[in-house]
Amino acid sequence: MDWQTGLAGFAAGLLISVVTAPVGVSGAVFLLPVQLSLLQVPSPAVTPTNLLYNVVAGPGALLRYRRAGQLAGPLTRLLLAGTVPGVIAGACVRVFAIPGPQVFRLVVAVVLLPLGLWLIVRAARPGTRDRPPLPRRTILGLGLAVGTVGGIYGIGGGSLLGPILAGRGIAMTGLAPAALACTFVTSIVGAATYGVLALTTPGDIAPEWTLGLLCGAGGLIGGYLGARLQPRVPERALRLLLGVLATALAVLYLQ
Repeated sequence: MDWQTGLAGFAAGLLISVVTAPVGVSGAVFLLPVQLSLLQVPSPAVTPTNLLYNVVAGPGALLRYRRAGQLAGPLTRLLLAGTVPGVIAGACVRVFAIPGPQVFRLVVAVVLLPLGLWLIVRAARPGTRDRPPLPRRTILGLGLAVGTVGGIYGIGGGSLLGPILAGRGIAMTGLAPAALACTFVTSIVGAATYGVLALTTPGDIAPEWTLGLLCGAGGLIGGYLGARLQPRVPERALRLLLGVLATALAVLYLQ
């Protein structure tokens, strides 16, 4: 890896995290196409590289949310209980079932497009009532399913749960810290799972360590700055931003 690639990775991690941290979305969801198209990270190594980014970048936003008293809570624990086992399953599916990029991109688009459009419509109609909160068992099962998809995608899981739970009316001030904490922990578990698989399975499975660390360093700074911005942005604008981000990513992957 040359210095231009490393600098581009650092800048991408910084800029993306500033935008995504206020809505509880890991910058990895937008960093992935940058790695595939511009930085030429091979598949499926791009997935553990994204998880490595989450591990390094996550503490920036989480530290800010902790100082603001927004981090601890039952929602965080409930999401982790579902997504941690899910991300392990997702890593195995990614390596053995869908190692190619085409099916991988289709899975991402199918998941994010309806969620993004749903959030945009709801944010554009402020008078629309929120649906009743999901039961605990439903959130747990949803966490397991989303954790599996997150393990396949390399985003940990919280970045998919954010749009879903925001659409059910959970306030972004509590949802964003819980989703990012979920992404951070599951990314550690997912990266470790890929590391074990890399010891026993041929192919480009291990992460690109240098690039992942540089992207994560940028995300560490950007995530802290983005978390500082969140209290200054209205709830409706945060939901609209989350919907636009999810929709834009889905459209990008359908092309």
